[in-house]
Amino acid sequence: MRKLTRFTSAAAALAAASLLSACATQAEKPVSGSKILLLGEVHDNPDGHAHRYADLQKLVVAGWRPAIAMEQFDRENQAELTQAQASCTDADCIISKVGNKRWEWPHYRPVIQLAIDYKLPLLAANLSRADAARVMREGYAAVLDKNTITSYKLDQPLPAVVVDGQRAAMESGHCGKMPDNIVPSMVRAQVARDVVMAKIVTENADRGVVLLAGNGHVRRDLGVPVWLSASQQASLQIHGYVEADDSKSGGATLYDVSHVVKTHTRPDPCLSIPAPKKPT
Repeated sequence: MRKLTRFTSAAAALAAASLLSACATQAEKPVSGSKILLLGEVHDNPDGHAHRYADLQKLVVAGWRPAIAMEQFDRENQAELTQAQASCTDADCIISKVGNKRWEWPHYRPVIQLAIDYKLPLLAANLSRADAARVMREGYAAVLDKNTITSYKLDQPLPAVVVDGQRAAMESGHCGKMPDNIVPSMVRAQVARDVVMAKIVTENADRGVVLLAGNGHVRRDLGVPVWLSASQQASLQIHGYVEADDSKSGGATLYDVSHVVKTHTRPDPCLSIPAPKKPT
């Protein structure tokens, strides 16, 4: 049974710092024996995507051959993704066959093409929106098998640090407008996503695996790392691609290495979120 842990050795942190750096002057080389690499993103930030792709490309060109797990593909589409990768010679072909329309695929096209060119397996790492909604309504057993629930201790109360942290992150992400009664189910769905990603990482760690997911999913204190075993933590490296505004507020301290990228210009998302209705 996997043990819930937030432990990371000093050696792993040092290795993480030597693998990649936001500083252009530091050489970026794969670390011998490293198995698991988590690379975050701000979904709509083109500078972050370009920086992350360049970092990953350097590792692959240098000889590393990991599987690439992506939040952008839902887990139930793994068979179609594998089939598409076997028959497609370019990224657009895979995107047309398996890509979900809600993602901005030009950001991910270079990574998918890299996987094709170097024959790196693509892994569908996300819980679909439909399954996340079922978790919110019915609980973990609606979409996760009994062994997964037991192994990750989802049949027990979640650690307070995870619940409180996820709640705070969601309330912040929704501009303080999320109704209180929906927060527990939203936390449950987010945990289910992280557990699914952690399970896929675990199943592919022996050959080496990269997870590409939002910065929130790769946070050391709340995301996928929380659900990895102590042995996996020893070879885990976490990189956040953090916008400059977030880095000033402490967001850059949640990862082993933070790559501060230019803040993307976008409409204020808070303006599109309605205020919660007051009880009558």
